[in-house]
Formats: sequence, C-alpha cells, structure tokens
Amino acid sequence: MTDENDTNPPAVNENHLIAERRAKLSALREQGVAFPNDFQRTHYAGDLQAAYADAERWNSEALQAQGQHVALAGRMLAKRVMGKASFVQIQDMSGRVQLFLQGTAVGEAVYEAFKSWDVGDIIGVQGTLMRTRTGELSVKADALRLLTKSLRPLPDKWHGLSDVEQRYRQRYVDLIVSPESHAVFVLRSRIIRAMRSWLDTRNFLEVETPMMHYIPGGATARPFVTHHNALDLQLYLRVAPELYLKRLVVGGMERVYEINRNFRNEGVSTRHNPEFTMLELYQAYATYVEIMDLTESVIRDIAAEVLGRSDIAWEGTAIDLGPRFRRWRMDEAVCHHNPQLGIADCSNRDALAAHCARLGVHVKADYGWGRLLLEIFEKTVEHELVQPTFITHYPVEVSPLAREFILGREIANGFSELNDPEDQAARFRAQVDAKDSGDDEAMHYDADYIRALEVGLPPTGGLGIGIDRLVMLLTDSPSIRDVLLFPYMRPEAG
Repeated sequence: MTDENDTNPPAVNENHLIAERRAKLSALREQGVAFPNDFQRTHYAGDLQAAYADAERWNSEALQAQGQHVALAGRMLAKRVMGKASFVQIQDMSGRVQLFLQGTAVGEAVYEAFKSWDVGDIIGVQGTLMRTRTGELSVKADALRLLTKSLRPLPDKWHGLSDVEQRYRQRYVDLIVSPESHAVFVLRSRIIRAMRSWLDTRNFLEVETPMMHYIPGGATARPFVTHHNALDLQLYLRVAPELYLKRLVVGGMERVYEINRNFRNEGVSTRHNPEFTMLELYQAYATYVEIMDLTESVIRDIAAEVLGRSDIAWEGTAIDLGPRFRRWRMDEAVCHHNPQLGIADCSNRDALAAHCARLGVHVKADYGWGRLLLEIFEKTVEHELVQPTFITHYPVEVSPLAREFILGREIANGFSELNDPEDQAARFRAQVDAKDSGDDEAMHYDADYIRALEVGLPPTGGLGIGIDRLVMLLTDSPSIRDVLLFPYMRPEAG
C-alpha cells in the first residue's frame, strides 16, 4: 500500500499537535470510552504473515473461501483515508499487517470517528483475511476500536529518530519506528537463552550471588557505594561475582555460572557502560587451556544457532568464527609487532621502558615489567587482532592468563584460578597497600574469601565473557549503547 498522507507535515509545531491530541482524548473521556481494557486478541500480525506467505496458494479466492476470522491489536503506523475506504498499517510485537476499512463494514459512526484517529494510536480490529489487488495480505475489518490514545506524534517515518542520543533516551520510540533496533534486542535475548542452554547441557549450574557486597572484590575497579539504613552499613554494588562463585566451587558446586549485572564507577564510551552484563563461570579441575576450548566452542555454537552461520561482518570487516581460534603468547605477539624487541627483552624492565619511551607511552615509576609489556601490547598489538585470537601468558602483574580478542576488542578473559590461600592473602595485602597509596580501583582484603580458600579450592578454570560486547559482535553494532535497552545517559537539562 501507499501512504502519502499518513504522517503530519514536519513543519507543524509539535506542541500544537499534542494539544490537538489532548483535546481528542478529552472528548473520549466525556464519552466514557477512553482507555478500554477489555479487547481480546486472537492472532498476531507476524504469525499471519508467515502462515499465509504463499500468495499463490493463499490467493484472494482461497482466503475468501477459508473465511479466517481474526482479532488483532497494535499501534497504527500508517493511515490513508480514501473517502469510503481506508488503508491502515498496524504493528504488534510480531510484525506488521495492513487493514482494509469501509464504513459499511465497521459502521458509519465508527468509520467517521476513525478518521480523527492519529498515527501512533493503538487500535483493536476484528475481521477476515483478504488479499489486495497488489497481493498484500490484509484484514478486512468488520469491527474497530480505539484502545489507547497516543498524545505525542511519532517521528517522521522516513527519517525515524535521526538524533542518536534521542534514540537512546527514548528507546520506547526507537523500538516503534526502527525495526532494525527491535531486531537487535530480540537477537540479544536469543543469544543469552542459547548461552544458558549451552551451559546447562554441559552440567553447569546457574546460580545467583549477591549484588550488594560488604567488600567489593573480584576485579580491580572503582565500586559504586550505597548505604543500608537499618544496619547503618556501607555496601558496594558488585564489580564482579567472582569471589562468591569460587566460594561455591569450594562448597562442591564444581561447575557454576552466573549471567550477572556488574557495576563499575568508571568512564562511559562506545565499549563501556557503568552497568553491564557478564557471563562468569568456574569449572573445577579445568586448566586455562580447557577454558579456551570452552570459550571458542560457546561463541561459535551460539553464532551458529542464532545466526545460522559462523562468518559474520563487524563494522565492515569479515570475521570467521568457524576455524580454530589463534592462540598467541603475549610476548610473542609483542615481538612480532615490535621487531626492536626480542623475547628476552619482554621480561626486562629497562628494555621495555626504553621501548615505551620510543612509542610515547607514559610510564609510571611503579610499573613493573609486566605492566610495561601490557602497555606496549595495548599500544601496538591489540588493534591488529582482527580474527578471533587468544592472547595467553599474561604477566602475573596484570593477572589473567588468557584473553580473547576480535577486531581489536576484548571479548572474554579466562584464568587458571589462584587457589593458594597464602599467595592470595599476600596479593590482597598488596592491593590494600595500593589502595592506601591512592589507587581507587585496588581491591580490599577479603578475610572470609581467604578462609574459604583455606578450606580448599580445587584446581579451577574461570571465564568471563562480556555479553554486551558479544551481542555487538553478533549484531554488527558499533557501540555498546546500541545493544543496551537503556544505556547510561546524563539527565536531560530541565
């Protein structure tokens, strides 16, 4: 159908349009018919489009002979009044479908009222399926009701929400007018569901751990601070669930995972949001090599399930998740991209400091050789890692033993977990010293976690996958805000 007259001219003042709609709502209130809630829906638009997609089989004659009666409800996105007949397009959670309206069928009074309804209103319709002369599946209405009066006009259908910030602030409008945005969040849900299923079938147990912690731990990050009034106790929103999950492994839950929300009081960028979603899992008696195998498999299998393929594109770059992911030691990767350095230099602080100076990388006096190696890696190597690559053998100073990168972005990190309580206690004490020296991201000393390690943590492998970044990869989204329904935004002025 065509719908040249289905939107208000953009030059019309929005406040005037809102005032007109409020006046219409006032009239509905006077009639006692505003916001009814008794309409019963029997079908969905997308289901009907799928069931009757074969236009040759389900031609006009076949549909008329079948006489399928349906009741649909949805938002009116397009409206074209042609005298005694009108065409409307409505959208529900499943998709869109066209309505064919005539006063002789729905009643002249209802038809006249319909002419004053606006694009954006939510309506209910009953009727039979038909196909127009152009072959479009439609509902020939025999009953029509206004269910919700929309007081604010939708954006121009041809341009949608062109202001990116407005898209994030008014996601409810973005989802209405941008099918592509809606599809991203449907796919995000499917990705998380597939991840749960993948882990459940491998005997991992999904658990829930506290989101408010007495002691922030599990990652070096500045926490958000809150207060429990009844106990007069300072609490922290969790930066990671790691220490609680490993307590469970101590308790005999040998394969546990949590798809969790974490909160870190840090900057906002295309890759970072103050709250984000992670998969974190722990498997007793697994080495970091087995964790790499698991990481590779879960990402490849999820892509195959939700996309039906392993070859994808991210920001114009072809990525293939099918072949075995490359596994590369950090020192070897640094030497490959920095021929001035040899393997021996990669553990020599003076050689690394000199190379940092050549690169213009700022170095603090307390940086050990491990931190310097990481600085060089991030400056010269990370952006070169286009195809899926595990970087292994991180220096102890910067902790993880393996991280996975795709198109220069870290997607996951894995560990062979520290289970020596005395070593862990010493590292906690070092973190406390760093905090006392002004490091806001350093960890606290967690005496109960040390006590749990003293009970005995079996050799364990751990993994964290950033769900938001994985969704960015599988939906070809350039910013983390594109895959978060309600990303963090500064409050609007006023």
